[in-house]
Amino acid sequence: MTITMITNMATKSIHDEAASMLRQHEHRYTPGRQRLVDVMDSAHRPLTLPQILESDSELTQSSAYRNLDVLEQSGVIRRINATADHAAFELAEPLLGHHHHLICVDCGAIEDIHIGEPTERAIDAALGAAAKGLGFKPLHHSLDLHGQCANCQ
Repeated sequence: MTITMITNMATKSIHDEAASMLRQHEHRYTPGRQRLVDVMDSAHRPLTLPQILESDSELTQSSAYRNLDVLEQSGVIRRINATADHAAFELAEPLLGHHHHLICVDCGAIEDIHIGEPTERAIDAALGAAAKGLGFKPLHHSLDLHGQCANCQ
């Protein structure tokens, strides 16, 4: 099996999952929404709206805003608020997999980080214990570490 075939199969699965998530919220998987998913899938990192529009010249700003909203409400994408002026978007965990972020508070740059299973289990245990003490049932966690990137230090 070639890399292209594997990539096409993975992309098809992402589109199938996105379509299913949208149907659960009574939305259609329109060509514009498919284009947004393609852009975010190929980026392999969170993107701001200007970066999304740069990646596909056929996307219009007004349509992208509306479709990003629907995709976010349906759980297909996740909004990451980097700074007061910057938000970025990425495929949500069901499509992209579990990870965390380093967010620069100065320039808004966002880096994905994977911290390994032992650390994930330790974080889950610590958060689970804290939540249980408050009568809270955790479903999942996300960790965004805010600071200064190497360029802004």
